[in-house]
Amino acid sequence: MKKRARSMRIMNLHIPYHIIMIIWSLIAMMPVWLLLINTLKPKKEIYTNPFGLPREWTLDNYRYIISDNNFFSYFRNSLIVVVVSLAVILLLGSLCAYALAHWRTRTSRGVYFFIIVGMMLPIKIATIRLLEIMKTLGLLNTLWSLFPVYIAMGLPVAVFILTEFIRGLPGELYEAGFMDGAGRFMIYRKIVLPLIRPALATVAIYNLVPIWNDLWFPLIFINVENQKTVLLAVTRLQGQYTTDWPKLLTILSLSALPVILLYLTMSKQFVKGLTAGAVKG
Repeated sequence: MKKRARSMRIMNLHIPYHIIMIIWSLIAMMPVWLLLINTLKPKKEIYTNPFGLPREWTLDNYRYIISDNNFFSYFRNSLIVVVVSLAVILLLGSLCAYALAHWRTRTSRGVYFFIIVGMMLPIKIATIRLLEIMKTLGLLNTLWSLFPVYIAMGLPVAVFILTEFIRGLPGELYEAGFMDGAGRFMIYRKIVLPLIRPALATVAIYNLVPIWNDLWFPLIFINVENQKTVLLAVTRLQGQYTTDWPKLLTILSLSALPVILLYLTMSKQFVKGLTAGAVKG
């Protein structure tokens, strides 16, 4: 009876925290709720009833976007940019982190500091210079102009997270690998990569959102219709005097699906990466 009474008291103490978390979750979900219900309204109703349930439910906005062939072109371009950029970031970031984690000299500390400085400098301040470089290289109006920018944006964070994670791996694992005749690259591929999967998931999710949601560089570097990314489709629906809000919100809701699916797929690895100390502070 005493144990039961004690457990009841502990549960009662937690009730206020649960109530606060429920209220906070409802507040956080409110923008998503408004986004979804407004995609199911006709254009006129969104002005007269922006916060309520649709009086006239319709899927015309989704039919319009899905039937537009350009939308799939935009979606494909965004997917290519994200997949290629993340693959290069994870590959180069893990190789660089593996080297820096075991290269303990004054020079390595200088290289590490130089890379970390990239986290503090916003790349947008170099937009004009980057535009000149892309024009000189003949990369304007192609997806190739976006890859170097996004890789440069994501590498410093990747190196920072992965270096700290690799430094936390037991040294006995490397000794066992060397004793079995494995070289450094074999140890990296067979031992290090499987163990740093949580950190790789953390890096992937951290970089996915800003790359997928970026409008700045595609808007500046790309003016050709078949090379535009999905968020540039939003600008097609924004006019000087009027904006088709239901269709615009529909594009935004569809463009959020890849981010949500990736997070749901990699959420366990992401949480492991955070709790294992991949992210400090």
